[in-house]
Amino acid sequence: MAEVLPLDEHNKLLLSRVHPAGWVSPEPAQRYNLVVLGAGTAGLVTAIGAAGIGAKVALVERHLMGGDCLNVGCVPSKALIRASRAAHSVRTAGRFGVKAEGVAVDFAAVMERLRRLRAEISVNDSAARYKEKGVDVFLGEARFSGPDTVSVGGRTLRFAKAVIATGARAVELPIPGLKETGFLTNETVFNLTELPRRLAVIGAGPIGCELAQAFRRLGSEVHLLEAMGQILIREDRDAAKVVEESFRREGVMFSCDHDVTRVEKRGTEKVVFTKCDCHPDGLAVDEILIGVGRAPNVEGLNLEGVGVEYSKSGVKVDDFLRTTNQRVYAAGDICLGPKFTHTADFSARIVIQNALFHGCKRLSALTVPWCTYTDPEIAHVGLYEKDAAAKGLKVRTFVQEMKDVDRAVLDGETEGFVKVHVEEGSDRILGATVVAGHAGDLISEFSVAMAAQMGLGSIASVIHPYPTQAEGIRRAGDAYNRTRLTPFVKGLLSSWLRWSL
Repeated sequence: MAEVLPLDEHNKLLLSRVHPAGWVSPEPAQRYNLVVLGAGTAGLVTAIGAAGIGAKVALVERHLMGGDCLNVGCVPSKALIRASRAAHSVRTAGRFGVKAEGVAVDFAAVMERLRRLRAEISVNDSAARYKEKGVDVFLGEARFSGPDTVSVGGRTLRFAKAVIATGARAVELPIPGLKETGFLTNETVFNLTELPRRLAVIGAGPIGCELAQAFRRLGSEVHLLEAMGQILIREDRDAAKVVEESFRREGVMFSCDHDVTRVEKRGTEKVVFTKCDCHPDGLAVDEILIGVGRAPNVEGLNLEGVGVEYSKSGVKVDDFLRTTNQRVYAAGDICLGPKFTHTADFSARIVIQNALFHGCKRLSALTVPWCTYTDPEIAHVGLYEKDAAAKGLKVRTFVQEMKDVDRAVLDGETEGFVKVHVEEGSDRILGATVVAGHAGDLISEFSVAMAAQMGLGSIASVIHPYPTQAEGIRRAGDAYNRTRLTPFVKGLLSSWLRWSL
């Protein structure tokens, strides 16, 4: 487990809330409705939601309450990205007729702000708050010790149902020399107090891309290395191309289809070797950041002892989030494919209903959007075209370029588009991708429409304030409605209008 560094006033405040020294665990209740293992998003939502409706709940955390999202994920990364956007906005202010000269980034101040804001937000996930809400909080290593018991710190917690919400961690890549040379992950990069002059980012997935662009904007020379054929391999290819062009303009140097073969230390430098001729003598940098993959935290729980099946992908669950042990459920990154805070949140809500009330809420019923917080952002919900084809669904696709949306033009954010897939013969939305400055905010309109079974044509009938970038979504709806004006329909309308003169 990574340490929280440096131990300044902000991190001390953080630790006092999410893993307070000298925390005294309560005497266990005779029996709990739920024992929750892990106090990341899924565990916290499960615990406080169940306690709020009267359940007797125990929550066990071995490291930091708040999990990845608060400590090493969403919160610190978005603080860093916001600072980098501010620096970029000032540097490029000239295109708006605003002169700003001599831009300098105080990286130590950027990171101090990050730590301060994280500490402020941590009160929401603190041990003290959950205790006040009626949750018995135990800090320590949890392990299943019997068919209906969990042991922690020498105490035995007896349960009617248990929930595994132990999350995932940064994966360790088996690259020769990497461990000996030293590297950063999302769990350690936010401990930095000095800006790396040269940074190699291995992996061009969401984490790698977000942090590569952020560090470039903050002043690092950034090399983004990816073994696959493009950045953001899971995203719409057109969307990924827009981000690639943005990276090129900003000076992020990236290479795709280039496997890293080994890493070695050369004096104070770290040298990365790849399967290409770009750097025959190796790429010399000051820091290496690994942005590839997550591994589930299944070790040490004695899952075998209670008949809970798992694999390298995580704990096996059914559509109701039950494990192979009917007493035990799972939620969040430990069992889900899409590892997002919001899916962890909603999977926890499913678990509360199903575990406590014999409910039948299904994971597959969720409409799950996601966003990669590059600039521009890429947000998506539902099916891609290839997904629809695999399901045997015929689609029609409507695209609205942001360069034709007035507010995007005025904002100087003309890169990107709104792309919507509807089922052939109807306006049922199967999926949507938005590439825009704040695509993560825009995608929710499609999420709501899909969850409410509202078609693309109906979106066009909803007034959107002008000028906003969300107008691009409404205009995609207009594009669909225009297809309904077939020659036959137009002929009928023309006949009516001639008759009505």
